[in-house]
Amino acid sequence: MNRGRVILLVEDNEHDVELTLRAFNKSKTANKIVVARDGQEALDFLFGAGAHAGRDSRNAPEVVLLDLKLPKVDGLEVLRRVRADERTRRLPVVVLTSSNEEKDLVSSYDLGANSFVRKPVDFTQFTDAAHQLGLYWLVLNQTPPCV
Repeated sequence: MNRGRVILLVEDNEHDVELTLRAFNKSKTANKIVVARDGQEALDFLFGAGAHAGRDSRNAPEVVLLDLKLPKVDGLEVLRRVRADERTRRLPVVVLTSSNEEKDLVSSYDLGANSFVRKPVDFTQFTDAAHQLGLYWLVLNQTPPCV
């Protein structure tokens, strides 16, 4: 699986989508951001199914930013399926959530999340977090190839 220059943002809250897009734009992230608004849409994008049938699923995103509280398929189940499939098991997944529950943190890591980030409420802090995420995951981090 090749890595595209795409970030997959899996987020159902329209306000958080807009905030994330503005934060990445402000931090000058050049990558295209694809938004999946529920867990099933994220899985369809990753595996070239449903509305994304025909998309070359070998062209994986650079990183997946995954909310946990999602309609249709929740974030933990998305993570479980991503890690269970040989094609996506090495794909970097950052859980980006407003959850303060320790069980969500522990479950995310148990299922193979690469990182767990709580969304800052303040836009300036959120922009800084987006910049740091982009810098680390898109510039500094070295990932093994996907299958």
